[in-house]
Amino acid sequence: MQLNSLGFPRIGRLRELKFALEKYWRGEIEQSQLLEVSKGLRQTHWQWQADAGVNLLPVGDFAFYDQVLTLSATLGAIPERHRSDSGIDLDTLFRVGRGRAPTGNDAPAAEMTKFFNTNYHYIVPELSAHQVFDIAYEQLFDEVSEAQNLGHQAKPVILGPVSFLYLSKAVGTEFDKLSLLPQLIEAYQKVLQRFADQGVEWVQLDEPILALELESDWQAAITQAYQILASSSPKLLLASYYGSIAHHHQLVSALPVAGLHLDLVTAPEQLADFVATLDPEQILSVGVINGRNVWAAELDQIASQLTSVARDLKQRLWLSPSCSLLHSPVDLEVETELAPALKLQLSFAKQKLTELNKLKVLLTEANSAEAHSIVSECEARRDARAKAANQAVIDRVDALTEQEYQRDDAFSVRQAVQRAKYRLPLLPTTTIGSFPQTPAIRGLRSRWRKGELSLEQYNEQLRQVTQDTVERQLKLDIDVLVHGEAERNDMVEYFGEQLEGVGFTQFGWVQSYGSRCVKPPLIYGDVSRPTAMTIDWAEFAQSLTEKPVKGMLTGPVTILHWSFAREDISRELIATQIGLAIRDEVVDLQNAGIGIIQIDEPAFREGLPLKKSDWQHYLDWAVNAFKLSAAGVTNATQIHTHMCYSEFNETIAAIAAMDADVITIETSRSRMELLNAFEDFNYPNEIGPGVYDIHSPNTPTVDEIVSLMQKAASKVPVEQLWINPDCGLKTRTWDEVEPALVNLVEATKILRRQLS
Repeated sequence: MQLNSLGFPRIGRLRELKFALEKYWRGEIEQSQLLEVSKGLRQTHWQWQADAGVNLLPVGDFAFYDQVLTLSATLGAIPERHRSDSGIDLDTLFRVGRGRAPTGNDAPAAEMTKFFNTNYHYIVPELSAHQVFDIAYEQLFDEVSEAQNLGHQAKPVILGPVSFLYLSKAVGTEFDKLSLLPQLIEAYQKVLQRFADQGVEWVQLDEPILALELESDWQAAITQAYQILASSSPKLLLASYYGSIAHHHQLVSALPVAGLHLDLVTAPEQLADFVATLDPEQILSVGVINGRNVWAAELDQIASQLTSVARDLKQRLWLSPSCSLLHSPVDLEVETELAPALKLQLSFAKQKLTELNKLKVLLTEANSAEAHSIVSECEARRDARAKAANQAVIDRVDALTEQEYQRDDAFSVRQAVQRAKYRLPLLPTTTIGSFPQTPAIRGLRSRWRKGELSLEQYNEQLRQVTQDTVERQLKLDIDVLVHGEAERNDMVEYFGEQLEGVGFTQFGWVQSYGSRCVKPPLIYGDVSRPTAMTIDWAEFAQSLTEKPVKGMLTGPVTILHWSFAREDISRELIATQIGLAIRDEVVDLQNAGIGIIQIDEPAFREGLPLKKSDWQHYLDWAVNAFKLSAAGVTNATQIHTHMCYSEFNETIAAIAAMDADVITIETSRSRMELLNAFEDFNYPNEIGPGVYDIHSPNTPTVDEIVSLMQKAASKVPVEQLWINPDCGLKTRTWDEVEPALVNLVEATKILRRQLS
């Protein structure tokens, strides 16, 4: 019985990779120094996994920006606009991901979107009808040699060819992406041969699209690819995750692969089907430790479920996390401030490998003293969870009525009231919420947390920052302002810190994209809002101007999805609890004179089940959670929401059902393509399509913004349109933000003259 790791976080337990990347991008260190940091992280992470008993160490899970982008580079699938005379190198990857690298040659960044239903963003491969695939970048092979030179047995881990095609974007002339499959398979054969030449025994090919309800042509593509690829060495472990693949049981069972990985956290019921059809020599990797959450596993219960399988398969059974541990924080050992009862319940990436070892003990040494100790640990955790219930919250949810989910009147009525009240110009300009979190602001927060500043001193400094932010927006002539969120560390963490039933770590960071990391809250109990969370800052900012200043909140669905949520009650119930807490804040903001309130839901689509047949139940409760949070206000209060990096075509009806007065969305990287869904649906409410890609340091020109908004006006009536950046501006600098917003406002004035 082996222990198997599908992948490990790469950022480092203290975010070493993030800081090295950003220093390199700023020109503060040489590339050699960045490479040295990354090498040290890989070696540390490999050693941790080896020490935990993992025999085949994943290689290829490390990426300087994104593992899908690394694979695109390996296959030579890099857009021409990002190439240079020196071929594909590390700076090429940064140009693709960011639109800029220290070596210059700026170009628009490639599209970025969520990886299935996670909060991880991948760089979308761009493929043309005449795409040529060939090995063009050596990072994967170099890292295999690196691991081998350290005495490790390397197991390369890469996205499978069919998932790679599925996740890619066809550019140029219209064509069927599957027409590229034969040539892509040839390129994968070359990659596998390179691994074989390096002495690799196993390669893990990830095909997460198997969790989807695939059309017949994509199913045929899976068969075609693996009939060819599995015919030669190395041995292939076909891995899928994030959901059940039982609906493809016949297809998958017929594939001549040497091993199969199943995600049994999301779909434990599929185990019996696949065990029954395993070939006599085939390996089964069972993903029984949750790679996407931080709660310690119920090892005694998992062992009970696996006992008969372990007896039958013996050495052909591999114990694994459900998916790559990319989605988990790195190491619980560095958390020194968690309450002992809460820490007892947690397990980060490093600890999940230890859990695999403990599970092996329960399966192979069930009567040992160590096994009895493991069972006692599980029972203690269950006792700690049972003590966290809040009956008042439970009773409030139970008492909800249908009316509490509805606004007083339809949007057309509300729109007339709001237009009379605010008298905004055609194409109102606004931003999404945050402004630059400068080193000075982060320094203030650090000094306050260390006790070097009193709370009053800290708040006074932040009031000066907020006043400066408002004055800059007034000078820019933006129509609807924001206070800039200088007091907030993160759009979810800030609210979680003020909610009951939610805890926090010091170092529980998880990569979202590139060098961007988030530290999700821990929802361990029933959620409520004991006191107001944002009123003071909203009132202060509004006191500085006659223009409206938006109240800024994070919505219940996003708080849920971007937290590590408890697993003992349904996600629907947790979202309802959070919706009630946000509703209390919305009503208090309105009563404090804040007439425009934005409730951000960037993670709304992220929560969709992978199978469309399961969508409706999720959409029903997610829409209701948002409506519950927003429905307590009068017609005159304008509710905004924001969504970014989402495909809207298939969820547009649910987005309309949310009934926000204004929705702002990311559209600049797609060149307004995402607006097609709103055009085709005839979306009735107001829309702010993003015209400034804030994830790139490049400054949009006036002409570019005018062109984008002309496209938008051809799809949506101009009276419904707002103009805004794609997302919040906290990650940019003022030197980048102000020129971009000057151009945004100037472009708006030109458009008003053209379109009025």
